[in-house]
Amino acid sequence: MPRPKSEEKRGAIIAAAIRIIAAQGLSAPTAMIGKEAGVSNGTLFTYFETKADLLNQLYIQLKSEMAAATTVGIPTEADMRDQVRHVWDGWLHWAVEHPRERQVLAHLSVSHDVTAASQQVASEAYAGVATLLDRSRATGPMRDAPLMFVASVVTGLVDATADAMTRDPMRAETYAATGFAALWRILT
Repeated sequence: MPRPKSEEKRGAIIAAAIRIIAAQGLSAPTAMIGKEAGVSNGTLFTYFETKADLLNQLYIQLKSEMAAATTVGIPTEADMRDQVRHVWDGWLHWAVEHPRERQVLAHLSVSHDVTAASQQVASEAYAGVATLLDRSRATGPMRDAPLMFVASVVTGLVDATADAMTRDPMRAETYAATGFAALWRILT
């Protein structure tokens, strides 16, 4: 009878994968990830059937964590601008506080190993944000653009703002406010 899997070991593998992939990219060998996690390569494959499985589960986990940071506590009774600002602020906070995770997501977002099924699971965590984005752009210049294009524009603006905040923390609030003002003009 196989031993039950340990959430602690799984967490250690995920944390090690984040560190190694952030430093070396997606081509980093699983043996290196296992060593960093303090487990054998065989143990890693007990938790993740293949490297692609590890990458897909990592993608879903990171996207879910980022979605939680952006969606928890959205002030649904507030006007749309304040709701979008809440999402913006949560996303920026997550991006600035999790640089490795952000870097890993950038790699995973263009990886052919991440399946459409994993992308779909991850996007479900953003259903509320997608609805909010659709409502906020309903009468603006982006109203007829495909939602994925709009999401890419928003992501680019978040990335540029987070980068500026990281490089110049003394002006982080100014960058956050300026970035949001640009976003709001783009949407509405």
